[in-house]
Amino acid sequence: MDQTIAIKAKNISKTFHISEDSHNTVKHRLFNLFNPPRNKNVEAIKMMNFEINKGECVGLIGRNGCGKSTLIRLLAGVYPTDTGFVDINGTTLLMNLGVGMSHELTARENIYVSSSVLGMKIKDIDAIFDKIVSFAELEGFIDTKIKYFSSGMVARLGFSIAVNAGASIMFLDEIFAVGDMKFQEKAIKVFESSWIEGKTVVLVSHSMEVIKKYCGRTAYMKHGALAYFGETNKAVEMYLADNQ
Repeated sequence: MDQTIAIKAKNISKTFHISEDSHNTVKHRLFNLFNPPRNKNVEAIKMMNFEINKGECVGLIGRNGCGKSTLIRLLAGVYPTDTGFVDINGTTLLMNLGVGMSHELTARENIYVSSSVLGMKIKDIDAIFDKIVSFAELEGFIDTKIKYFSSGMVARLGFSIAVNAGASIMFLDEIFAVGDMKFQEKAIKVFESSWIEGKTVVLVSHSMEVIKKYCGRTAYMKHGALAYFGETNKAVEMYLADNQ
């Protein structure tokens, strides 16, 4: 793989197999004993190919249900692809309200597990542990299981790990739309700082102003397909035309 390429997706696709269970009441079950639930296939990601260079900030836009979140989960390795492959040149972290963190673990445990996954050694995590907790503003909850956290608290923890543990490839799913205003301002400030320099970023957002401000290239998705991947202004124009 070319060292200047951070992400290479070749012939990737994803289909989900869903059971349509209409027998959700006793009456339905009694009258449908011999009619088993029907299965249907949902083609979430239609076959696509693309490359993202190291250090690029790439936008990912499209209407709800177009496959954006499924695509970044494929790229981040959360979901396996049905066809093709994804080559990753670097360490990755997906940020979407704590995806990848265990809600049965405490904040302390999640910091160590998530940072270890990024390749950090225990002694290096020890050195930045207090900084992660302080940035996330979770000093009083560090030994609480995150299943008891609000979505904003989980978002702050995930963002703090990302900022301080330093994955080289970041998948950021609506990070400017979670948490309270104070957290959003902090996220924007960090995003605009030198922290992002040299990192590869795939930024999912419904805010076209955010996309135009930060992304040199943008992918526009429609019905699970990659309708366009190129100049950001053109991608935004296509998105806006589709929403009229």
